[in-house]
Amino acid sequence: MSKATHITDTDDAWESGELGRDEESVVAVDHNETALNEALGLQPISIRLEKALIEDFKMIASIHGLSYQPLMRQALRRFADGEKRRLLQEAACRARAEVEAVAERAKPREKRVA
Repeated sequence: MSKATHITDTDDAWESGELGRDEESVVAVDHNETALNEALGLQPISIRLEKALIEDFKMIASIHGLSYQPLMRQALRRFADGEKRRLLQEAACRARAEVEAVAERAKPREKRVA
């Protein structure tokens, strides 16, 4: 039976690298990116953006404690949701106006007496 070595301050040992940095402690993690994207409903895309816009997103993301790509995803989601809502409201207004116009035409007309 081997005697285990006791390390008195584990937090400091991790920080200093005394623990966790030797090859015996390392295990390669098999990340299946496709499965991860499928599980999260994500699709990788390629897009060209102005450097200044990317820098703006990076700055804003750092303030919020995020990476810039999730922030961009949030911004695009907000835009898409808002745009769909606006389009649906416009369609509802047009449909309401059409219904009112049909109802107005269906009303009996009053005859004018001359």
